[in-house]
Amino acid sequence: MADTVVGANPDPHVTGDDPDRRDFIHIAAGVAALGLVGGLAWPFIDQMNPAGDTLALASIEFDLSKVEPGQQVVVKWRGKPLFVRNRTPKEIQEAIQGDHADLRDPATDESRHKPGKANWLVLVGTCTHLGCVPTFGGGEYGGWFCPCHGSVYDTSGRIRKGPAPKNLEVPTYAFLSDTKVKIG
Repeated sequence: MADTVVGANPDPHVTGDDPDRRDFIHIAAGVAALGLVGGLAWPFIDQMNPAGDTLALASIEFDLSKVEPGQQVVVKWRGKPLFVRNRTPKEIQEAIQGDHADLRDPATDESRHKPGKANWLVLVGTCTHLGCVPTFGGGEYGGWFCPCHGSVYDTSGRIRKGPAPKNLEVPTYAFLSDTKVKIG
């Protein structure tokens, strides 16, 4: 004869001891808790994104038709001066001749402008030594001269003499048309 316990109920659903139901309740509570934590954390994470006015300064468009050959315009970009120079054929030739000089921060003139647009040079206008603003036309290489400590840059913005360790920075830019450039 089989052993049977008097009063034992073989059906677990009658007493509410269904393990599948208990697992579902634990999983549902866990998912709800994660949703709550994510909902509370999102505003704190989202506030770390840059503000709209900061994003507006991330890129600028500039009309090149305002700059005659041999002229330079200084515009403000990301709180820094930006040199947009329309180089003359003489300046371009001087820059190409400097490609083979003994340069502290080697770079060819071709690598510092867009293909087919050798006359347009776009540079961040801060000296790479201590951040002063160089002036054009000073120094023995016909380019920029930093009056603070005597750094001399050529017509391609390459450091040629003085304490500056690097060339003037070339920002990311693209020509939208023959007369418009987007910087940043």
